Amino acid sequence: MTDHGSPLFAALRADCRPDWEAYTRHRFVSALGDGSLPRSCYLHYLRQDYLFLIHFARAWSLAAAKADRIGDIRRAAATVHGLVDDEMKLHVETCAAEGIDRETLLATEEGSATLAYTRFVIDAGFSGDLLDLLAALMPCSLGYGEIGAALARDHAETTPYADWIATYGSEGYQSLCRDAAAFFESVAARRIGPDFRDSPRWPDLVATFRTACRLEAYFWEAGLAIGNTRAAA
Repeated sequence: MTDHGSPLFAALRADCRPDWEAYTRHRFVSALGDGSLPRSCYLHYLRQDYLFLIHFARAWSLAAAKADRIGDIRRAAATVHGLVDDEMKLHVETCAAEGIDRETLLATEEGSATLAYTRFVIDAGFSGDLLDLLAALMPCSLGYGEIGAALARDHAETTPYADWIATYGSEGYQSLCRDAAAFFESVAARRIGPDFRDSPRWPDLVATFRTACRLEAYFWEAGLAIGNTRAAA
């Protein structure tokens, strides 16, 4: 585990440990690593995650709109660029190789897990301030970094999901995680000070972070359930 240089993130992860581990150590993740994940589950996940990333980019764009410093606007904009121009390539290229073109990806119906998670994050941004929004965003951004690094370290490159592991375990993605964590840390320092656990906002930040972790695990679970159902049909 790494805190990506953010004591704030480390504290939230510690206070939400059961939900964090249910997400980052989910059986979907284990199956990605050892290659046992059914292809139908993976493709269902990629199609839903493509839609998720569109909304995630919207949420990071909202972070730029809520930011009051040029450096923060630049950080949020860089994340949007990374999502739209880099991360989503994995989804487009993998699905294209399976005969699923970009138009079909965009026409995919959002599943309930996708709807629940993306709307939760967007609502956190519209109903709260920048810090509330970042607390909802960090479990995805930093959790994928933790998962990618662990799988890249512990699993062979021969797994059929090596491209996914290479994307999230890469130094490029880990650098994005460090930048996002620094952004989170700096915003919190200005909004609630260095003694974040003493802030009256701490319980709400923990609740937001925990809910995002739970929705991440739900997202994995939906991929397993629907993918397996389609494989059996």
